Amino acid sequence: MSSDIAICAEGLSKCYLIYHKASDRLFQVLSPGRKCRYRELLALKNVSFELKKGEAIGIIGHKGSGKSTLLQLIYGTLSPTSGNLRVQGRVAALLELGAGFNAEFTGRENVYMAASLYGLSHEEINLRFSAIAAFADVGGFMEQPLMTYSSGMYIRLAFAVIAHVDADILVIDEALSMVDACFFQKCMRFLHTFKEEHSLVVVSHDTAAIIHLCDRVIWLDHGEEKQAGPSQWVCEAYLDDLCRSMDDELTDAVIVHADGHTSMIKRHGHDGLEWRDQRADTINSNDLEVFRFDPQAPDVDAFGGDHARIVDVRLNDASGAELTWVLGGERVTLCVEAQTFVLLDGPIIEFFFKDRLGQALFGDNTYISWIGKDRTAPAGSLLSAQFEFFMPWLAKGDYVIQVAIADGEQHDHKPLHWCHEALLIRSHRDPVSTGIISSPFITISLINVRKMKQKTLSTSMSPVR
Repeated sequence: MSSDIAICAEGLSKCYLIYHKASDRLFQVLSPGRKCRYRELLALKNVSFELKKGEAIGIIGHKGSGKSTLLQLIYGTLSPTSGNLRVQGRVAALLELGAGFNAEFTGRENVYMAASLYGLSHEEINLRFSAIAAFADVGGFMEQPLMTYSSGMYIRLAFAVIAHVDADILVIDEALSMVDACFFQKCMRFLHTFKEEHSLVVVSHDTAAIIHLCDRVIWLDHGEEKQAGPSQWVCEAYLDDLCRSMDDELTDAVIVHADGHTSMIKRHGHDGLEWRDQRADTINSNDLEVFRFDPQAPDVDAFGGDHARIVDVRLNDASGAELTWVLGGERVTLCVEAQTFVLLDGPIIEFFFKDRLGQALFGDNTYISWIGKDRTAPAGSLLSAQFEFFMPWLAKGDYVIQVAIADGEQHDHKPLHWCHEALLIRSHRDPVSTGIISSPFITISLINVRKMKQKTLSTSMSPVR
C-alpha cells in the first residue's frame, strides 16, 4: 500500500448470524452441519474505497445502512467476513456514547485509561492531561464518576482524549450531535486543523456538516455503496432521495383561491419608515420563531487580550433595552465594548454571525464608518461599537456571534482579542421560508394571471343592456 494511503478497503463485507434465541447458538455449535438455527444479515456488502492522508471522507445513509459497521471495521472492533482492509497509522475513534469508558471511574481515571489504550505512557499522559482537561472543560466533574455526567459531558471528555493521542486517523460517529454549539465549533476548528496533515472518517445525518468538513462522501444503502464522489454532489442526491421517500407524508401547504382574487400573506412588516415591533401581537402565539441568547464570558475560547480586550457583548432592541430573545425581522443593535491597554492607531471592531458549523452567515466591522476620522485610542479607552440591523429568520438550531478587536487597516491589521463564541443564539423552530437564514418580507402574493385575464376579457365582451 502506498505511503500516502491511510485506509484501503477492497470488497469489504460483514455478515452477522442472527439467532432467534440464545439456546439456538449453543445447539448450532454442538451440532454443526445439521439444522441451520440462524439467519444471515449482510450489514455490509462489497464496499471499496481509499482514503489518503490529509483527506476527509463522509459516510451517509439511512438508519441500518451499514455506516456504524463500516466504522467499527476501520477501528478494529469488528473483523470483516470477506474482503481486505488495510489501515496505516494509529486510529482514534469517537463512536457510541461512553464506549471505552468506565462509568464508576472518575473523569481523570478514564482519561488515563483511555489514553493508555491508544499507546500513551503514564508520563506522556501526565504531560497532556492539562490540555485534555482544558479542551473537555467539564470543570470540577473531572474528579467525579462518569455516572454523574450528562451525555454531552461524556462526549466532551471522549473527544478531548482522542484529540490529544497523536492519532493518524480519526473516526467519528454521530456523537457530536449531542454537544452544545460552542463545543461543537471548538471540535470543528480542531478537525479542520487535524485533516490538514491527517485523515478523517465522519458519519453523520447532518449533510451540512459533511459538506463543510469532508472532501468526498460514500452513500450507503442496505449495506451497499449507492454513490460515491464529491461531498456536495452526493449529499444533494441523498437529500433528493430522502425527500422522494417522504412524498406520501408531505402535505400541500399552498392555499388555492377558487375565485381568482389576489391572495396576499402579510408578515412582520414595516411602512418604509419605522420597523414595527411584533412581539406585542405574537407573544402568546403558538407560531413563534424565537431565538434565545446566552451570553458567553468574553475570555472563554478566545485568544489575545494583552493590548485590548472585549469586555461586553449584548443585543439591544430599538429602545436600547437588552434582549434575551427575539422573533424574526426586528430591528436590533449588537453592542460590543472593548478596553484598550496600549495606544491603538486604528482600532477596528468586527463581528461574524455563524452557524453551528462555523460558517459565517453575515458580519461587518467599524472600519468604513471611521474613514477620514481620528481613530486613535489611547491606553485606558473604552470603545463601544454599535451594529444596527434587522434580525433575519433562522433555521432551527444553534448559532453564535463571534466578535474581535484589531488595530490597523481594513486589509492590513493585527488581531488583538478574538472571542469565538461571545453570544450563543438558539432558534427553536424553522422559519416559514427556506434557507439557513431568511430575510423578512413585507408582503408575499400569489396571483392567477390567466384567470384574471379571462375574467377581464369576459367583462369587456359583455353586451351593453
